[in-house]
Amino acid sequence: MKKTILLCAVLLAFVANVSAQNIETAKDSVKQGMVYNTDGEDDDSFLFVEYETDPEFPGGLAALYKFLEDNVQYPEEARKEGISGRVYVTFTVEVDGSITNVMLLRDIGGGCGQEAVRVVKLMPRWEPGKYKNKPVAMNFNLPISFNLSNDE
Repeated sequence: MKKTILLCAVLLAFVANVSAQNIETAKDSVKQGMVYNTDGEDDDSFLFVEYETDPEFPGGLAALYKFLEDNVQYPEEARKEGISGRVYVTFTVEVDGSITNVMLLRDIGGGCGQEAVRVVKLMPRWEPGKYKNKPVAMNFNLPISFNLSNDE
C-alpha cells in the first residue's frame, strides 16, 4: 500500500512538472509569436521568433478606425434587442499584407460577430509585420465595438 501511494506521488510530481514545463513553453511561444518560415527552404514550417514590427493598417490606427466606422453596419437584430458591446476578431496578416484566417473570438450576439467578420474580410492589404527586416505572417486580434448610443 505504501509503495502504491509513493508511486502515485512520484508519478503525480512528474506529471505536474511536465505540465508546468509545457505551460511555460506555451507561454513563451505566445509571447514570442508564431510566424511562417520565410527562408524559402520549407514553406510549411513555422518559426517562433520575436517580432520587430507589428502589422499595420494602411494609414495607421486612425485610418483603421475610419474604415471600421465607414463599413460596419449595426445588425438590425442587435438593434431591436438592444445588444451592444465588444466583439473580438482574429486574423492573419500574411507576408503580402493580405488578410486570411478570419475567425470570431468573442461574440455578443444579434449578428454583431458576423458583421465584424464581414468587415474584416473587406479590409485592404496591410503593411505586414517584420522580423529581421523581412515581412512575416502574423496573427492580429481586433476588438470591434457595437454601441447603440453612438449609432443612432
